[in-house]
Order: sequence, then structure tokens, then C-alpha cells
Amino acid sequence: MPRMGFRSAALGAVLLLGGLPARTAGAQDAPDLAPYIMLRSLQFVQDTVALGDHSAGEMQRFMLNKIDAALRAANASTFDDPRNVDAALIYAMSGGNPATLEHLVERDISGNFDSRVADALRKYLAGRGTLVAKSLGDMALEYRDQAIGPYIALVSGNVTVPENPVGALEFYDIARLGAPGTIIEEAALRRSVAIAVDADLVDKGLAYSRKYARRFVHSPYASQFVDFFVQLVVEHYPAIAEPDIDATIEFMDVDRRREVFLRIARRATLDGKNDLARLASGKAAALAGLTADGPEVLAKLYGGVANIPTSDVGSALEDLAAIPEEELSPRDQALRAAAQAIASEVLRRPTADSFAQDAGVKVEPRSDAQNMDASPGNEDPGSAVVALPAPVASGIEIDPEIQTFVESGRSKLNEIDDLLKQEGVVQ
Repeated sequence: MPRMGFRSAALGAVLLLGGLPARTAGAQDAPDLAPYIMLRSLQFVQDTVALGDHSAGEMQRFMLNKIDAALRAANASTFDDPRNVDAALIYAMSGGNPATLEHLVERDISGNFDSRVADALRKYLAGRGTLVAKSLGDMALEYRDQAIGPYIALVSGNVTVPENPVGALEFYDIARLGAPGTIIEEAALRRSVAIAVDADLVDKGLAYSRKYARRFVHSPYASQFVDFFVQLVVEHYPAIAEPDIDATIEFMDVDRRREVFLRIARRATLDGKNDLARLASGKAAALAGLTADGPEVLAKLYGGVANIPTSDVGSALEDLAAIPEEELSPRDQALRAAAQAIASEVLRRPTADSFAQDAGVKVEPRSDAQNMDASPGNEDPGSAVVALPAPVASGIEIDPEIQTFVESGRSKLNEIDDLLKQEGVVQ
């Protein structure tokens, strides 16, 4: 059964913008558009959304409704044309009403619909796709060069992920290569990045990320991609180095690059990867167009937190104190407060009494103590050293200042633990 090749976005544009002639007095009796022609307009609209025109979302819903009505009203002979059969199947895999596919298959007395494809899609749309994962995989290879091929490949990847995530990459590759520049490629690339991150496939993750960043950075789903990319970078730094990061985001505009660096800095700060946090926060601050609000504040925050374990802790504390409270979200306010508490304790000067031995602690020489400088097997029995006392027993008073310092430090550490538990997944 001959089938049409995969449509181009340019043809969809002609159909959407110029394919519906203005009605004249004599146009009332004009025949309705064939389902496959209407589908091309839907595909163009969906691809436009993936490329960054978010205002096309309303048109997408409108087109889905129009195609749904056209398919339900179509005569059975309409589907003698295999292009209309493909249109019905693609409509169902593009967010259409699953009940409409059921309706069409039940009315198909001529055998126009491939019963294997129809049955597999009905199960997939009903949430039972894993039951037909193997069948869908076979059909993805069978139909890979036909109009429905990229869609079936994408669906096959989706149902393969739970049992074989790495194996799903093969189907996503078929989908994106069969439909370049479309919403199919966007979805396949984004899901491939997610799989590569979870499976620690660093090279594949970087390759997929670069393709996505260059083609679909304006997609409404791009924020989800950035989450995956940030996780990939932080978990595999320094194996993923600065040039790798730059090569992925170099085609983004300044605002998006700055956002990516800030998200890397924040995740790295929470994960204790201070070198990466300093690198990313410095990159964000160095980008052109920074003002005194928003991104610059966050760059200072994450950079300051990352500098606390260094010898520059004093400057880090000053930078943290200089950040206006109102410029931080509640989560970042808590992060700064915990960082300031740690830095303050690091810089706190001990008093003379802190070094004094508590009068109640008595240190007695032990006969079994060994010379700390003696080599194993060559100890000098006559040079015993004073052993360190065991943990202070109950009833012995501890220097109040030492006790206060220990309790304060424990309290701050508990606060930080609570903060990190609240963070959980990357924001």
C-alpha cells in the first residue's frame, strides 16, 4: 500500500496560512478538506511551538478539535486513501482523542487500517503500552521510512524505557532522524538526554545536549532539558570540563547562558562541589548585561558559599552580607543564613580560657603507652608518653565556652542538613 513521504514544515506553512481560501458567495458548497491536508497544518503548528512560538498553542488545540470532527464525520470511503489512514494514526499519536481512533477502527470494514498498528496504539493510548513494546519496536523498524514511522518510533522508545532505557535510545534515534526539525525530534532528543544522564552515558549525554541546545533552546520544554544537563554536568565534573559546557550552550542567548550557569552553580553549591560552583558563578557574573539585581545577586550568593571552605572566607562572608535580603527567594535566604553561620564560626576567635585545661580533668601516665615516635617492633619501653584522656565521663564539668561552641556548631550543622533534605531534587 503506497504511502506519502514525511511532510516538510514549509508545506505545512503554505497549508496553514494560504491553504484555506476566503469564502465567497459560491464557496458554501466547497468540499471539506481531506484529513491528511488538515493534519499537515497541525504538524506545522506543533513544530512551530517546538521551535519557540508559544503563542501557537491555541492554534494547536483548535486544529486538534477540527481534525477530530473531520475524522468522525468522514465517510468510510475516505480511508480508501492511505494518506487519510496515516492522518488518523498520526492524529492519535499527536495528542488527539483516543476514542476517535477506536471509532474509526470499529467502522473499518474494508481493512484500510493495519490492525496490528491500530491494536498496539489503542493499548498504548490506554496506558498499557508495555504489553505491546516488542510489537511496537518491530513496527518502528518496518515503517521507519514511511509517514507514520517517526511517530511509531517515538512511541516505541516511550514504552521501551521502563525495561530497557539504553535500548530506547535506538528508537529515539530513528524518530529524530526521520523527522528533523520537528516536535518529534525535540521530544526524542530531550528524552535521550534524560536516559543518558540516568545511565551515566557521559559522551552520549553531551552529544544529545549539544544537538538539543542548538535546535530547540526556545522550546516550551527547554527548562526540562536544562535540568537534565545541569545534573549531567554536576555529577560528572571535572570529567565534563569548562570547554564541554561552553560547547553546549554557546548558541544560546546571553540570558539563557547565564541562567544555565546559575543553575549549575546552585546545584554544585548544594552538592559541595565548590570548584564547579565558583567556576559557574564566575561565568554567570562575567556575562554582559548584568545589573544589580537577579542574576548578579545569585552569582554572588553561590560564589560566596563556594568560597567559605577556602582561605578567602573573610571576603566570602562580606559578599554574603552585602546581598540584599529582598533579592533572594526564601530557599536562597536559608542557604545564605546557613553559609553565614558556618563562616562566622570559622572566623570566630577563641578566648584564652578555651585553651585552659579543665581543672576537673586529671591526666595520668599509662604504663602501656607507647612512644609515638618509635617504629613498629622497635619500641622503647622506657619512653612512655601521656595518653589522651578518654571521652569525658559523666560528672566532670566541661568548659562552658567549649560546650557553647560545640552545641552551636551542632545546631548549625543540623540546620544545613535540614536545608539539604528540603532541596532534594534539582530545582
